[in-house]
Amino acid sequence: MPSPHAPLLRALAGDRPEQTPVWFMRQAGRSLPEYRELRVGTRMLDACLTPDLAAEITLQPVRRHGVDAAVFFSDIVIPLRLAGVDVEIEPGRGPVFADPVRTRADVDRITAIDPEALDTTAIAEAVRIVTAELGDTPLIGFAGAPFTLAAYLVEGGPSKEHLRARAMMHTDPDAWNRLAGWLSRVSRRFLEAQRDAGAATVQLFDSWAGSLNPADYRTHVAPHSKAAVTGLDVPVIHFGVGTGPFLADMRLDGVASAVGVDWRQPLDEAAGILGDGVTVQGNIDPAMLQAPWEVLEAHVRDVIARGRSARAHILNLGHGVPPETDPDQLTRIVELAHS
Repeated sequence: MPSPHAPLLRALAGDRPEQTPVWFMRQAGRSLPEYRELRVGTRMLDACLTPDLAAEITLQPVRRHGVDAAVFFSDIVIPLRLAGVDVEIEPGRGPVFADPVRTRADVDRITAIDPEALDTTAIAEAVRIVTAELGDTPLIGFAGAPFTLAAYLVEGGPSKEHLRARAMMHTDPDAWNRLAGWLSRVSRRFLEAQRDAGAATVQLFDSWAGSLNPADYRTHVAPHSKAAVTGLDVPVIHFGVGTGPFLADMRLDGVASAVGVDWRQPLDEAAGILGDGVTVQGNIDPAMLQAPWEVLEAHVRDVIARGRSARAHILNLGHGVPPETDPDQLTRIVELAHS
């Protein structure tokens, strides 16, 4: 088990370690040539559910970059696959569901599945392999938030505006709350499996929350996200894309130890909104990874300087690592943060 003095865990507890802890969302994946080589001939969801493969992919960026945490290699739809939902990742498109959930009968059908019955054996085994090698480096567990999972399920696949999911909140709030409540339990079960096998902290990832207005987020979404992570007994990081209009709500009434901020909002401004009771995470612009090093370095230094406005700061991107990123850029960011 990692020491509570590990820089990431200190930052999550509100302390400021001697060097800024850093990890990257989507660090385990497409930007690494060793990942692409390992994935040849294996479908995404199959890779996530093959323990030795998922463990190796999780560990690759820790070995290469020297980051302060591993993040468990998975996909937000894996818990749904474990629940028996027919979903596949289509290359170039994303998760696609054979039977979208759009009517009250559809909600009845899917919520009849017991989240406690999810077979998380492969997940737990992968986590145990990872934590055995990590030593003092923490592993971050990972799950999608209820709204983002619902957006995929109701639309049947990726969407820009998630109109059907947002409409369901108002046209049939009872069906919406049953679906989102069920997804909250599914995500929680997935996080619990990772925690029980050794994950030291978890991140709830709400990719599509930015399509919501503040009132809808507070009324129809935040309670379900809060339920997914309340009482997990490990620090919780909560991240969403485009959540600036309701950033304070991302604290989930104090359940979140840290809130991730995307690239759109300066960290000092975000820290002022969030207050001194929460750590900030972020928020290097992923587009800047394509810039010359001197430009990227200045940007990273600015992010770190602005992060000093918060009680503590975990350096990260404002979203995931783009697949075309030169891995050496990430290594240099880690070295800069640690210097």
